Amino acid sequence: MCKQVVIRKQVFVFLILVLASYACSLLLAVFFNSAPLANILGCLGLLSYLITIVPSILKVVLPIAKKNQFLIWLLKYRRHFGVAAFSLGLNHGILIIIKKSLNLLDLQTYIEYFQGFSILLIFTLLAATSNDKAVKKLKNNWRKLHQLTYLVIFLLPWHILSKMSGHWTYLTPIVVLSTTITAILFTLRKYIEIIRYFSLQVK
Repeated sequence: MCKQVVIRKQVFVFLILVLASYACSLLLAVFFNSAPLANILGCLGLLSYLITIVPSILKVVLPIAKKNQFLIWLLKYRRHFGVAAFSLGLNHGILIIIKKSLNLLDLQTYIEYFQGFSILLIFTLLAATSNDKAVKKLKNNWRKLHQLTYLVIFLLPWHILSKMSGHWTYLTPIVVLSTTITAILFTLRKYIEIIRYFSLQVK
């Protein structure tokens, strides 16, 4: 019974976060016409995604961060932010498809928007398996599947720079900087983990 209450509370928090993100995007669209709603949703989706990976990266790069209560809270609701990132990213993609009248039956569309479709596919797989049933069913494969989230770190800057080239908005520098810093931190994390691994092997 207690577990069910906790699950309901988590679902409620998740719904609040998703609704709040949409409300924020609508307000931004009203007051800042220079950035289309699609871009705002994409930016919020990006921020939701970064929330899912930055805390775990910081735990390795900055060990003192392990005791930070805010980061602990973010890790606790990582799945919710991940599904929110998928929801926002999907709506971003739909709005772009409508705005640019993209032909989804044309192979050239998928080639031109390879990064965006790849990110959305990864988000879809992660969102669909972000539940306890998927963890039990997939077992060790679940962890391997969710390693795909780190591929997005490098797809995002490529996607943003290629699609926003020549027509940056006030959001573009923010998302470019945040994705670049995250990519650097992730690279540093992998370097630290490799050093630790070889140190253990020597011992």
